[in-house]
Amino acid sequence: MTSEELQRKAVKLSAIIYISVSLILAGAFLGVSSVLKYPYVARYGGTVWVFLLSMIITMPTITPLVKKILRGNING
Repeated sequence: MTSEELQRKAVKLSAIIYISVSLILAGAFLGVSSVLKYPYVARYGGTVWVFLLSMIITMPTITPLVKKILRGNING
């Protein structure tokens, strides 16, 4: 596998992972805020906010990790 193919595979895989993580966190926030009966604006606005913040946090952390794993360089 060439370096370019490895790069594309890493980017696609990491995007799937960090989008999934962000959606799960946003869904959890929506579920908890619904159970606690917060107003609709707080529920949906908070859900969007949690999704965006989790994307900001997970994008730069997941991508290098996936690249290391795909290269076989797990320990460092």
